[in-house]
Amino acid sequence: MFKVPPVSVARLPALLRKMPKAELHIHIEGSLEPELIFALARRNGVSLPYADVESLRRAYAFTNLQSFLDIYYAGASVLLHEQDFYDMAWAYLERAAADHVVHAELFFDPQTHTARGVPIESVINGLHRACVDAASKLGVDASLILCFLRHLSEESAFETLEQALPLRDKFIGVGLDSSELGHPPEKFARVFARCGELGLHRVAHAGEEGPAAYIWSALDVLGVERIDHGVQAVQDAALMQRLASDRIPLTVCPFSNVKLRVFPDLQSHNLGRLLEAGLMATVNSDDPAYFGGYLNDNFVQTFAATGLLAPQAYTLARNSFEASFAGEVQRHRWEHQLKEVFESFSEHDY
Repeated sequence: MFKVPPVSVARLPALLRKMPKAELHIHIEGSLEPELIFALARRNGVSLPYADVESLRRAYAFTNLQSFLDIYYAGASVLLHEQDFYDMAWAYLERAAADHVVHAELFFDPQTHTARGVPIESVINGLHRACVDAASKLGVDASLILCFLRHLSEESAFETLEQALPLRDKFIGVGLDSSELGHPPEKFARVFARCGELGLHRVAHAGEEGPAAYIWSALDVLGVERIDHGVQAVQDAALMQRLASDRIPLTVCPFSNVKLRVFPDLQSHNLGRLLEAGLMATVNSDDPAYFGGYLNDNFVQTFAATGLLAPQAYTLARNSFEASFAGEVQRHRWEHQLKEVFESFSEHDY
C-alpha cells in the first residue's frame, strides 16, 4: 500500500493541479463555453436570445436542476454539423490535458440533437473523431458514454439506442441524465436490460436532487456499475454500507452541487464524509462551462473549503482510475505516474 508522503498545505494546490487524474462525469454539451456558442451560432446562422457573450454568461444563475437544463438545451441549439461536435469536444479535451486529465469518459445526449433533426451519425462521429485525435495529439485517453434523457420516454430511449447501434464501436456505455425528480430509474429498466445484453457499460445519475431510494433502484433495477452524483446516499446508512462494501464508485461534482443548491456552499459539501465512510468517491466537473470551473478548479476550491489534504487527494485520484472503464494495464500505468507526482511533492524535498 502506497504511503502518501507529507505535503505542505501551501504546496497542496499545485499538487492537485499536477497529479494525473481521470474525469468520469463530464457532459460534453455542458463544456460549451459562451464564446464557442456564439462562434458556432455565427458559423451556422443560428439566432440566439442573448446580445453577446457576457449577457449569456450572466444568465448562468440557476435555482435548481431544471433552471439549468432550460439554458443548457438552448446552448446546444448551435450544434448542427459533425464539425461542431468535434470542435466542442476538442475544446474540452484541450482543457482536460492542461488539467493533467489522462483519461476522460464523455457523456453526450443524442436526443437533444436528433430532436432538432441532427443525424445521430453527425453527433457520434464528430465526438469520436475528437477522442481519437486527443490520444495522439494531447495524450488524453477519451471515450464516449451515450446518455438517455430521463424526462423523455423509455420508448424514445429505445429508438435512440437502435439509431446508435450501427456506431456501437464508437461508444463504450450508456447513462441516464437530465431531470431527476419524478423520473425514477425504474422508468428505464427494459432499455438498460437491453444495454446489458449488448455488453455496454451502464451508469446513471441518482441521488443528486433525487432521494437515496433512486440509488438503490439504479443499482438493483438498472444494474449500473457507477452512480453519478450519489451525494444523497448519506441519508441511508444501509446504502452507505452497500456502496462501501461493494466498491460502487460515485462520480461526485462539487461545483455542480453548489450551483444547483444541493449544498449551500462548498464548505458544507459531504465529499469528506463519503471518503471517511470508505466510499469510492471521485471528483468531476459535470457541466463546467455552466457551473464555474473545470476539474482542477473543483479540486483546488473544494479542498480549500473543506480542509481535505494530500491523503484524500491521492485517494480521489486513485479512485478515478479504479472507477474508470479503462483497461487494467492503463490504470496501473496512471497509478504509477500518480505515485511519482506525490513523491516529488513531499515536504522532505523542500
